Amino acid sequence: MILQTVVALGPVIGLIALGYGIRARAFLAPSFWPPAERLCYFVLLPALFINGTATADLGGLPIAFMAPVLAGPVVLTALGLVVAQRWLDLDGPAFTSVLQGSIRFNNYLGLSIALALFGPDGVALAAIANTILVPLVNVVCTLGFARYGAERLTVGRTVRSIATNPLILGCVIGIGLNVTGIGLPPGVEGLVRTLGAASLPLGLLCVGAALELRSMGRNLGAVGLATAVKFVVMPGLGLAGCLLVGLTGEPAATVILFLSLPTASSAYVMARALGGDSRLMASIITLQTVAGILYLPVVFLVIRAFTG
Repeated sequence: MILQTVVALGPVIGLIALGYGIRARAFLAPSFWPPAERLCYFVLLPALFINGTATADLGGLPIAFMAPVLAGPVVLTALGLVVAQRWLDLDGPAFTSVLQGSIRFNNYLGLSIALALFGPDGVALAAIANTILVPLVNVVCTLGFARYGAERLTVGRTVRSIATNPLILGCVIGIGLNVTGIGLPPGVEGLVRTLGAASLPLGLLCVGAALELRSMGRNLGAVGLATAVKFVVMPGLGLAGCLLVGLTGEPAATVILFLSLPTASSAYVMARALGGDSRLMASIITLQTVAGILYLPVVFLVIRAFTG
């Protein structure tokens, strides 16, 4: 089991390390990485979601059980943090970074691990998890910025930010093509599948390139809080939810996996754009990503218990 874990995580860890090494050695110009992240976020990853949901057998997936078990921990965690905010020694922008670090997740890691664990079925399960979580997490984080960020958002800007999110649009398009029976035409399917396949290696390289190891020592109290919530509270609530509704097998494993993932590097972009504490956000992202490499094998052991 340990060997299987190492084999499954090996390519993920290797690509992250390679991305960090390329950035640290300045093998590529620093200006390369922002456009690469933008390409992944706006084109490649949505293509992967479209292909995964448009071609999946959605009727065979327990979506009705997965949805509340995925959404519940996000909502409960966010509400708990909002209630606790008055007792936390954090200003508004810092609180938005803790909120993002507690509920946002790294799509590239989740998709890569789901694919390694479950093969093509893992992409469909991951796409369903993203369909449920991406809109919810973005709504919650955007509302958090609207209330606590340095730049208060208008209702129109909040709605526009959610409605134009490329990951949400990719999920909606894919599900629409699936449920209507239209699907992806042969020529288009090959193009979308190829674009989606490019998202994971490039995305993981970008994750590694975004690491700022020197930032991990900043504001350890806030960083530790976000990390504890992300790695203990969120998956704990997910595990309890699975047991409560009787969700087992690969769908339950997917729920636990996605609720256990380190926060996404895109959280830093949002923190800068919407009035959050970007320095604190960089610290949270880096610590969770590095710690996640050691933590995710533990998650694998839990997942194996659900999948047999």
